Amino acid sequence: MSDAPANANPATSIPDSGDPDALLRRTLESGRVHSAYLLSGPAHAPRNAALAFARGLVCAAGGAAACESCLECRKSSPGEPIAIDGTGKKGPLLRHIGDHADLFWVERGSDDTRVRIGQIRALQAALRFRSTEGGRRAAVIADAEWMNQEAQNALLRILEEPPAQTTLILATSTSAGLLATVRSRCQRLVFQPEPSATPDPEAAALRARIEMIATTPIPALLEWAAEHRGARATLVDGVNELLATASDWLRESVAAAVRAGDLGVEARLDAYRTLNDCRKTLSQRNANPQMVVERALLALREVASR
Repeated sequence: MSDAPANANPATSIPDSGDPDALLRRTLESGRVHSAYLLSGPAHAPRNAALAFARGLVCAAGGAAACESCLECRKSSPGEPIAIDGTGKKGPLLRHIGDHADLFWVERGSDDTRVRIGQIRALQAALRFRSTEGGRRAAVIADAEWMNQEAQNALLRILEEPPAQTTLILATSTSAGLLATVRSRCQRLVFQPEPSATPDPEAAALRARIEMIATTPIPALLEWAAEHRGARATLVDGVNELLATASDWLRESVAAAVRAGDLGVEARLDAYRTLNDCRKTLSQRNANPQMVVERALLALREVASR
């Protein structure tokens, strides 16, 4: 899309309604590309969409998706990815998408529990140079929810003054852990979970456990939190799943209350804010998973008991 206009102002958000993939395809067709996008949702949908969108941005055909035939698409074709290391000791801090010099990919290293500030600074440095191919550039930050505040502040500098013809694409399972200033500078698209014919029994058990939290004694809650005692690196995914499931339950609870005419939902909203704070705490290197879970469970029990 070498003839695309300069990056549009991201002050207005793309509505959550509709198919995010279709919205991104229409964006590629129209050539009206914004400087930053935030794709959030479950499983691999945001990452896959971010990859497809980044490749479509540099496709010479200028259609709704990568044509897979032009030179740019052949360069951006993903092969075996190079392993990223957040410290830069065992591998690069970031990598290219395929062999395309103007497409960048940032994610957590295999041994990391966060996207490090050094990785964002490396991306900043790479984007200071002009486009190698003379067209658009794109950078995908996968695992964006695992940037700590320092990394997000570094990213904010890019978002505030985006390089010309450059698009940042943040892919995340949830945007709750991102700074409001980061979210506000992105066009936001939300992917909904796909209906499953065979529900995950572990996910169903966790949901059922949360639904019974109002009648769960405090000592049992503390024992539940103690199940997450240990190293953050090995427990972070399980804690994040718990927080996501609890947030879904709270959202449904608020929606049901509003439909029933109950406007006294402030306590539920406070609990939802607490869960968001828990996510932010979990992204810190010295976070204690047990204490994060304990705070979340107590907040849920308090609002569910009312």
